[in-house]
Amino acid sequence: MTVRLVQLTDPHLFGSAAGTLRGLATLRSFQQTLAAASDAITAADRVLLTGDLVQDDATGYAHLPKLLGELGKPIWCIPGNHDDVPAMRRALAAPPFVLGGHADLGAWRVIMLDSTVPNAAHGELSAASLSELASALETAPQRPALICLHHHPVPMTSDWLDEVGLKNAADFWSVVDRHAHVRAVLWGHVHQSYDALRGGVRLLGTPSTCSQFLPHSSEFALDTLPPGFRTLALQPSGQIETAVHFVT
Repeated sequence: MTVRLVQLTDPHLFGSAAGTLRGLATLRSFQQTLAAASDAITAADRVLLTGDLVQDDATGYAHLPKLLGELGKPIWCIPGNHDDVPAMRRALAAPPFVLGGHADLGAWRVIMLDSTVPNAAHGELSAASLSELASALETAPQRPALICLHHHPVPMTSDWLDEVGLKNAADFWSVVDRHAHVRAVLWGHVHQSYDALRGGVRLLGTPSTCSQFLPHSSEFALDTLPPGFRTLALQPSGQIETAVHFVT
């Protein structure tokens, strides 16, 4: 069977419905993205939320059960640098929310990693997370694997953004490179679309459900692109079909 996923990332919600980030009302933007993604979510097996669910405001998590609880899909979450991980775990402890871990979906193994560092913008995978990754890959060598995290593990050729990427990316790749069945790595954080290859591994960054960052900028700058989301179709053969969709 083909496994269908929808990735939503970096909504940066506030407790107040009127909360804005860089002049954009993030709850409204998230609602508009959900509406645009409605058909894709209906067809999906799972929805992935890949971090920065809130903007340093734990009361923002209360919106998620209201908006996503009736979709009839597992909502698979990992935190980002603006999330309060203990508060996130408390707020999203009940179905349909699933936090981290790995699962076998169709022929695939999908792995969700926590790359956050408390009180820091950059990311790092702890020794425990690297061990979790290695174990998840070693115990299913016959399954093509998709790895998801918040922070980008490759340079984005953006000076300011690469300062807050995955600091121990070499440790991450040392695990991945030992497992030829890894097909793709997927992340949020970068507020822009990215699609490249590293050896046989597809590298995928996804736009935010709010504002986007200007690619290849040495200093922080916003792009003019609207909110976006990504769809993925994981084929039994190990191939991936994926597209980024912008809200128009």
